[in-house]
Amino acid sequence: MIQTIAAIATPAAAGGISVIRISGEDAFLVADRVFRARNGKLLLGRNGYTATYGDIYFHNEKIDEAIATVFNAPHSYTGENVVELSCHGGLYLTQEVLRAVLENGARMAEPGEFTKRAFLNGKINLSQAESVMELISAQGKEALRAANAQLSGALSKQISSVKEELLKLAAHLSAWVDYPEEEIPEVDEDEILSSTGNALMKLEHLLSQFDTGKLIREGIDTVIVGKPNVGKSTLMNLLSRCERSIVTDIAGTTRDIVEETVRLGDLILRVSDTAGIRETTDTVEQIGISLAKQRMEQAALVLAVFDGSTKWSSEDEMILSAGEQTSVAVINKSDLPIITDAERIAQVFEHVVVLSANDPSSLNVLEREIRLALNLSGVDPFAPMLLNERQRICTQRAASSLKQVICEVKNGMTFDAVTVLIEDAIDALMEITGEKVTDAVVDSVFSNFCVGK
Repeated sequence: MIQTIAAIATPAAAGGISVIRISGEDAFLVADRVFRARNGKLLLGRNGYTATYGDIYFHNEKIDEAIATVFNAPHSYTGENVVELSCHGGLYLTQEVLRAVLENGARMAEPGEFTKRAFLNGKINLSQAESVMELISAQGKEALRAANAQLSGALSKQISSVKEELLKLAAHLSAWVDYPEEEIPEVDEDEILSSTGNALMKLEHLLSQFDTGKLIREGIDTVIVGKPNVGKSTLMNLLSRCERSIVTDIAGTTRDIVEETVRLGDLILRVSDTAGIRETTDTVEQIGISLAKQRMEQAALVLAVFDGSTKWSSEDEMILSAGEQTSVAVINKSDLPIITDAERIAQVFEHVVVLSANDPSSLNVLEREIRLALNLSGVDPFAPMLLNERQRICTQRAASSLKQVICEVKNGMTFDAVTVLIEDAIDALMEITGEKVTDAVVDSVFSNFCVGK
């Protein structure tokens, strides 16, 4: 925290501009050693939120024109003095500007160190810091909304609300147990059960939404299965909006798994197109079919494709096992007369769509049915949401302690012992926001960040 740090804050690729971020007590001094304003004034002493046009010098040689933007502590992202140098976006040029900064008093920032300093300086809490990476990695509108909601404090406020309720209860219990001579109102079992029960209900709701939230943020692991020539690869290409899979009228064309991450409306699907499932003596095709069955068992969502223009077959019957999982049956080739056994499909699959994989308008119908199958229709991306396993485990610990409180109160445990369990729950909640967390946990959280953030 004493040292001034610097890093490239933009992607490592050629572009219109690159930004080198400098943060720390000596950020202005370091910047003034490499940046010369055209008006001849130093950055040190400038008002915050101002930009200055000038040139970057390295070893007394001008290497680029640049804009220097100044942020005075504590009114910056990190809470420290910050200068951002915006230069032309060449890869070599950007590295040279960074070298100039590093050789003039700054050190290279560690992964996530800017955001870590923002946390340590009280600009954001730990759960908000974690939402920054979710914001950066968001691939869809709902993932972006969820990340923004948590960065704005949706989860923090919910956790703080539960924590404050438990703190009041713990304080009342401790005072009543420790100072019996004082006229402190007695705590009764109903008060404990009511407070802990309300807190537990809020935590269990967060936990119940974790898997669904993960699907929104990270994408839905999806597999396309069906017998040969039903249009699996055509559906894959429709979702990908490009020729991702080879499409022919020859059965068994797809033998390996073809994977692609696609956007379907506001959803992100991590789709795998698999070999057609059928009985075959072809050794290579058998391997592909075996892989298809394995992927089907592991997927969060199965798109089971049937050819609506052909009669029902024993190979179609083999695909019905997909109905045991979270799945959508796709009766393909709706542009042709439907002669397959649609009733048989509807008996097994709760969610069925009839479409043509050659028609882009079919995607709207498919998205709607996928949302229903995954119970995503009622999910509010702006609501409090647990973002990762660390937060989930802490919430689970707190919920477990509260369940034990309720159980022990009903069994007649003394109030001083109950207080210990409530304090355990409070400690777990404080870990989520970083109010009570070890250095090892903090280091682990920020090690997952990119260097410039």
